[in-house]
Amino acid sequence: MSDKPAYHLDIAPFPGRVRVTWRGQTIVDTTQAIKLEEGRHTPVYYVPRGDARMELFQRASRSTHCPHKGDASYFSLVSADGARAESAVWSYETPIAKSAAIKEHLAFYTKDMGADFGIEVVVST
Repeated sequence: MSDKPAYHLDIAPFPGRVRVTWRGQTIVDTTQAIKLEEGRHTPVYYVPRGDARMELFQRASRSTHCPHKGDASYFSLVSADGARAESAVWSYETPIAKSAAIKEHLAFYTKDMGADFGIEVVVST
């Protein structure tokens, strides 16, 4: 049994590599990711926008609020052939102080989170 409380928020630089693919193309490849562990959820890897192919991202109108991280804005992925993954990516552009490390980083919905956009996040150490 874990000694962590039911809810916790741990944010730390990730020392490995994170690659994100969608529709057969790499959209992120970074060694500058941040690992966020929250409650009992699967860890989420936040990647810097500078390591993403931002030409494939289109701002979405969706937004949500988390009391532990702040307001999230969303992006849809759009391929050259017009395929879309609506609101498949989120970002905290102005997070609350305790989550400041993830500011302007990107996170991706995956099948493990219950969203099947075909996004694959591959983490290696």
